Amino acid sequence: MLIIMRKDSTSEQCHGVEEAIRRMGFTPLRVPGADRTAVCITGNKGPVDSSLLSQMPGVLECIPVTKPYKLVSREVHPEDTVLDVAGVRIGGPEVTLIAGPCSVETESRTLEVARRVKEGGAHMFRAGAFKPRTSPYSFQGLGEEGLVTLRRVREDTGLPVVTEVIDTDSAEAVAESVDVLQVGARNMQNFSLLKKLAELGKPVLLKRGIAATVDEWLMAAEYLLAGGNHRVALCERGVRTFNNHSRNTLDLNVVPLVRDLSHLPVLVDPSHGVGVRERVRPLARAALAAGAHGLLMEVHTHPETSYSDAGQTIDVETFRGIVRDAELLRTLEPL
Repeated sequence: MLIIMRKDSTSEQCHGVEEAIRRMGFTPLRVPGADRTAVCITGNKGPVDSSLLSQMPGVLECIPVTKPYKLVSREVHPEDTVLDVAGVRIGGPEVTLIAGPCSVETESRTLEVARRVKEGGAHMFRAGAFKPRTSPYSFQGLGEEGLVTLRRVREDTGLPVVTEVIDTDSAEAVAESVDVLQVGARNMQNFSLLKKLAELGKPVLLKRGIAATVDEWLMAAEYLLAGGNHRVALCERGVRTFNNHSRNTLDLNVVPLVRDLSHLPVLVDPSHGVGVRERVRPLARAALAAGAHGLLMEVHTHPETSYSDAGQTIDVETFRGIVRDAELLRTLEPL
């Protein structure tokens, strides 16, 4: 349930409502809004009797919330959330393009890619310092050395940096080095990690799990918001199905669906979504046409020599084509 306070309600009246909710055995959470104060009731397993709350001083109305996820839903927060990451907006009318290699490589190679994607139109840089891999024999990333390189990229290019955080032990060190913390598909339901990232308060890019439903994905985001971190964006990256013609099945159906259900920005990763470089640009176009707020792509100056995910990594010229596609699609009338 969402308790909407009157515009002229006092701080004491808001605290009174929160105390009443606690006495009912639930947890109150303030919901930020541009022109109103609201308090969301969490921890309830079913409908909440609003008769007492609706009569309290300062209360305008009580609105039932039907979804299991509350803070991420449009029922609670009808306005779009727009993140500001070092001057780059995610979630507004602009398309946000995040590009870079799958993994941090040598400093010289990584800096070269960063400079080229910036010249090509990227708004943010992505690369993994720590790489959770299916095989223990695959390249696992450069770790701390990679974080040093990412700091150098940010200083050299001015691009905000996105990298994956894989566990609670390294979370603080990663957060000190980059601008956005990516939660990978394998960690979407790593609730200890989500709680830690909620405490850190750094912007989080939450990828959909390998076989996660939309409700599970949004409930994972709820962990972050319930912990006090409202700087969250979602990323569709393909799910596992029965097919064998691509690495994953990119579920673009969820882009308009999640935009309807949630106020959080929705990005798409076409690189992991298909796993074949020749199909990345067509799916990037499709993602933007479906309403994605941005794209996360694996881009390299020499993709065939990429340390990881070489087969799905595109070259800089293909990336430039996607930038042109994004500019063209922006001129079209929105659906």
